[in-house]
Amino acid sequence: MELHRHIQITDDGELEIGGCRATRLARDFGTPLHIMDEMTMRSKCSEIKRSLSKHFPRVFVAYASKAFCTLAMCRLVHEEFLGLDVCSGGELYTAIEAGIPPENILFHGNCKTLSEIEMGVRVGVGRFIVDNLDELDLLSEISRRFRRRVHVQIRLNPGVEAHTHHYIQTGLIDSKFGLGITDGQAMKAVERTLASEYLVLEGVHIHIGSQILAVEPYVVATQVVMDFVGDVKEKFGYSLREVNLGGGFGVRYKSTDTPFSLDEYAERVSEVIRESCHIQRLDFPSIMVEPGRYIVGEAGTTLYTVHAIKDIPGVRKYVMVDGGMSENPRVTLYQAEYEAILANRALEEPVVTVTIAGKHCEEGDVLISDVDMPRANPGDLVAVFTTGAYHYSMSGNYNRYPRPAVIFVRAGLADVVVERESYVNLLARDRMPARLMQIGARSSEPHLPAAGNPG
Repeated sequence: MELHRHIQITDDGELEIGGCRATRLARDFGTPLHIMDEMTMRSKCSEIKRSLSKHFPRVFVAYASKAFCTLAMCRLVHEEFLGLDVCSGGELYTAIEAGIPPENILFHGNCKTLSEIEMGVRVGVGRFIVDNLDELDLLSEISRRFRRRVHVQIRLNPGVEAHTHHYIQTGLIDSKFGLGITDGQAMKAVERTLASEYLVLEGVHIHIGSQILAVEPYVVATQVVMDFVGDVKEKFGYSLREVNLGGGFGVRYKSTDTPFSLDEYAERVSEVIRESCHIQRLDFPSIMVEPGRYIVGEAGTTLYTVHAIKDIPGVRKYVMVDGGMSENPRVTLYQAEYEAILANRALEEPVVTVTIAGKHCEEGDVLISDVDMPRANPGDLVAVFTTGAYHYSMSGNYNRYPRPAVIFVRAGLADVVVERESYVNLLARDRMPARLMQIGARSSEPHLPAAGNPG
């Protein structure tokens, strides 16, 4: 197994993440534990800006906060001079509370509510990414009521298939996201935006899916977008100033995954844009991209404690850990695959094939099937890699399990950025109606049968 560059194995066989030993982190913060390497995230921010700037004269990178959204994360990307992409009122509120200038925020979402749109207009987000005609009409009405100019990008549905799980293919014609080009909905949105008193049409947006490992779908989608930009110029005489190419850049979950080169992506996409601008006599637009997983995915490691081993002779050996689908639903949702290691015995050779199972009351609560590992014992630590994206953000309280803590590690230091939930936290919003508090309201109470007398 090839470890990510921020992960080391010490001479005595222990996993070290961001300069912090796994056993120390488990002792100090408990397990399950989401560990985010700060310098990996910062270097990814710098890397993507540097690669794209070689090929695009004007580029704006916005971190897609849905991948992992906390106050600390929003602040980190702001310090790295990235904008922020949000897709809910909660993400927008987090960004504002973290001190992100609203003009650097792009507001996404296929079903923005009235209160979310009002919130975005009130704080003055930089761009509204309009996803459907009803939203456009509502945004036009609210901007008029607030008497504020609202800058808009139209989300297009390019009809491009990206080779990824069908749940995260968002550029297909049959998708809840975006306005269709072929059915005329996108051009209708352009016409309505241009006719609106307070809406300012800045450009168009696409997002063709997530965890994409090939450049070709982006090349095809970019050509579709540039053809649409040319059609807008021809029909309305209006030059769109921005082309937002979305995100979805894949990362390495397993050693067999081979993400594409950012330089290759930027070079090939820029060629399409330059050629289209030349043929259609368009000015080169400002380019926007929205990486999320790319920045945080490989930076994350989740640490678990082994509590039980179940060996079914000739069938399967289960290693049971103290987490599962409530802090990582991606295996169940997308059949996501991961690699793992015994963090406290990392130098030992794998001698047995096991399935790492979670503790939730579901047969499908499995983190990794059929992984080769050393013989695990209760008390060992299991580290699952590339868990920075869509883990904490998709976590829940199934079976009333509290959500794990999240920490940032850097140069041997560890800081809590999300506190571990307690049982008290689980009940904080529960309420007991007075009628259920009445004692003796029923004539009989359920009870277990009397215990037998062993004597």
